Amino acid sequence: MSPVAEPRHQLVLLRHGETEWSRTGRHTGLTDLPLTERGIAGARAVGTLLRGREFALVLTSPLQRARRTAELAGLTPEIEPDLLEWDYGAAEGLTTAEIRAQRGATWTVFGDGVTPGATPGETLEEVAARASRVLAHIDGALRTGDVALVGHGHALRILTAVYLRQELRFAAQLPLEAGAVSILGWEKELPAILAWNRLPDLEPA
Repeated sequence: MSPVAEPRHQLVLLRHGETEWSRTGRHTGLTDLPLTERGIAGARAVGTLLRGREFALVLTSPLQRARRTAELAGLTPEIEPDLLEWDYGAAEGLTTAEIRAQRGATWTVFGDGVTPGATPGETLEEVAARASRVLAHIDGALRTGDVALVGHGHALRILTAVYLRQELRFAAQLPLEAGAVSILGWEKELPAILAWNRLPDLEPA
């Protein structure tokens, strides 16, 4: 594809607001948790960062923490199952420290992956395959206007690595906080990060 044929509109990523597990650093994959009060306030405040934007398409993970964040931010999304968070398998609900006590002091989800538990778990490559399907799905809309994706921390970081055409483990270097907004776009013919991990102003917890 020639550079002039590349889309020039922006892809806005919104990680869901705070949940009790995100607040305490527990791996939250398919567990369907609600937002905390602070998560609700943060999701409402995200609307100020998106004010004035019109979207050709808005997609959200089907989990309630993402759907509720989209609603509170003033978005009207379609459900996209491929935006689900990483299936963490046996790591679900555990902190990194707890997992390292079982699997070794240098364990990381990006480097070492997960093992089956109550759910089968996913490999990094399987999450990336879902991200690739999302990017293929939104390609046409991005050629007509901005697109917003509302989802989860690890899944959106992996999607960003795919978008940037980087090695998948690059996602480990893209911290993304609950309730943060990031923007992907273009620098000449190259996909680029235009803004990352922006949080609305909130009173300290």
